[in-house]
Amino acid sequence: MNRKILLKSRPNGMPDAKNFEITETTVSDPKEGELLLKALYISVDPYMRGRMSDAKSYAQPFEIGKPMQGGIVARVMESRADNFKAGDVVLGMLDWQEVQTAPASVVNKIEEGMAPLSYYLGILGMPGLTAYFGLLDIGKPQQGETVVVSGAAGAVGTVVCQIAKIKGCRVVGIAGTDEKLAYLKNELGVDEVINYHSTPDMQKAISQACPDGVDVYFDNVGGEISDAVMMALNKYARVVICGQISLYNVTEMPMGPRLQPLILKRSVLMQGFIVSNYAERFTEAAQQLGKWVAEGRLKYEETIVEGFEKLPQTFLGLFEGKNTGKYLVKVAE
Repeated sequence: MNRKILLKSRPNGMPDAKNFEITETTVSDPKEGELLLKALYISVDPYMRGRMSDAKSYAQPFEIGKPMQGGIVARVMESRADNFKAGDVVLGMLDWQEVQTAPASVVNKIEEGMAPLSYYLGILGMPGLTAYFGLLDIGKPQQGETVVVSGAAGAVGTVVCQIAKIKGCRVVGIAGTDEKLAYLKNELGVDEVINYHSTPDMQKAISQACPDGVDVYFDNVGGEISDAVMMALNKYARVVICGQISLYNVTEMPMGPRLQPLILKRSVLMQGFIVSNYAERFTEAAQQLGKWVAEGRLKYEETIVEGFEKLPQTFLGLFEGKNTGKYLVKVAE
């Protein structure tokens, strides 16, 4: 027997524990071309909230009564595929199950010993790749420019801040607790930090932190924070739309500033992206990120919760800002 977590119902607004169901199930033996996998680490990510709804998006919605899915690092318990053997560690988009069978074609092998296995769901996985391509391909930071990062203490934001520093930029990070601000400034070398919870006037705070204006804005949150940053954009600024977590649980879309005149007058580039757009270049990015990690130029923080049954509450914690760096659930050694 083994446990799996299903989407029981679609949330209206903020999800809660009632939208999930933990059940027990049997696991079939792998067929030709399949693997029997035991989950080690399971990722929780903000984009999953969109898949809990049935609205049209870039990814198929999760199905009611079917397992949730996400990035998982797993160990091969049994292999019926030529390129894998028992004991291998793999990475893939898999069901929220402790043990499962899956086609070998949906996972990639990880070389143990190169980095902690959890890193392949973080700095060497989707969040790191997202930071790399979003900042460098769309943001195009230049030495001496000012880069502002919202959600700066999250899995993507922490990497963006550090890559911007590697590129010689002045970096301003926005986060929600003093502890996170201290981490950004003392550990990651961010130049200025802003606590959006305790700041009564975000637009004034941005102006003070960015006396020369904003050249690159890496937007992980949207909403009123982004409205304030936009007012400080310089001519030819670049805005990278990576996430909008402040809006994922709203039931009615709020009215914000009409930004088109500002974008027009200041010749601003604003572009959204999905990391899969860059799939053909994943190897390039992973190699560069790995090099920076090995050189000590990229530090990485993880918030790891132990216990498969804690996946739902860990996922919900994303929307309360409970994590610094990547948020993960450890299922097994």
